[in-house]
Amino acid sequence: PEILQIKEEQEELCTSLGQEEPELQQMTDEHEEPSTNKAQMKKHYRIHTGVKPYLCNTCGKNFSCSSHLKVHTRTHTGEKPYSCEICGKSFRSNDNLLVHMRTHTGEKPYSCETCGKSFSHCSNLTVHMRSHTGEKPYSCETCGKSFTVSRSLMVHMRLHTGEKLYLCNTCGKRFTDLTTFKRHTAIHTGVKPYSCETCGKSFTYSSNLKVHMRTHTGEKPHVCNFCWKRFADTSALKRHTAVHQGEKPYSCETCGNGFRRRDNLLLHMSTHTDEKPYPCETCGKSFRSNENLLLHVRTHTGEKPYSCKTCGKSFSHCSNLIVHMRTHTGEKPYLCTTCGKRFSVPSVLKSHMRIHTGEKSGNENTV
Repeated sequence: PEILQIKEEQEELCTSLGQEEPELQQMTDEHEEPSTNKAQMKKHYRIHTGVKPYLCNTCGKNFSCSSHLKVHTRTHTGEKPYSCEICGKSFRSNDNLLVHMRTHTGEKPYSCETCGKSFSHCSNLTVHMRSHTGEKPYSCETCGKSFTVSRSLMVHMRLHTGEKLYLCNTCGKRFTDLTTFKRHTAIHTGVKPYSCETCGKSFTYSSNLKVHMRTHTGEKPHVCNFCWKRFADTSALKRHTAVHQGEKPYSCETCGNGFRRRDNLLLHMSTHTDEKPYPCETCGKSFRSNENLLLHVRTHTGEKPYSCKTCGKSFSHCSNLIVHMRTHTGEKPYLCTTCGKRFSVPSVLKSHMRIHTGEKSGNENTV
């Protein structure tokens, strides 16, 4: 979507309202030159009065200035007179063109004073600031859910109305928002237009490329509010916070066991069928998942691809490296809710909990 903030174009400044705003002539210096100053004051005065005398004959929307109306009418006519000399893309206003040019120049003049992140447009900075303040000014009148941007509220409202504007011409499926629609159509085309300049890997969506790039840059912008651990993407953060909150939304229909992730549930389901479709070609041992087979194969090859950057110790699995790193960082993300003591691994927390419950471990003898 094009930037809605419209900069005044080179045209005659707004004039007659049909009547003068109160005391307007007294606000301008009688010695000032052309009537431009008076017109500018008149335009500014409408910020306070809320007067919008310029009407769009097509949709009935009102504007405080004729230049804003002129740009708006182009949404109906489709006119885009401002073209980018680099890529040829056209825009309805000169301001939108100037903002677009920053995608080529890389200019990001608007910086967040809290975290230092920079943006190409001030409206993007305004929205970003809400991630720090928690402000969600757009509320759904039906269910009360709040959003940081108006577009998110607009898309959300379609859940209540059932409106699905976007139709897939290939399979006939309809969607409530453009982003989901574009993701779906990529299934049919197989196109992956977004390529990583570092390793050449391609992606269907720009958002996936953006997250992937963090594997090269090491950027982890998403922070856990419980233990302050950082993550490269929101889905990883969401899975992690479930550890603290005890959420297990995926339940086994056979035994009722709960899991934090769907893939863990699917893996668990094979314990009921005893199915182990992944055999080791070296020793013949079978496994329920391909991931477990790959881990097992490392016992034959001796491969340890995960190395600690602090002490150089290597591990066959990334989870072992993560646990090891806590010996250096002192991180203890697992909290005993009874006494407040913290632990670096969940198994130690589980053993500790028996002190409070009186439960004995399986290898203890019953007196």
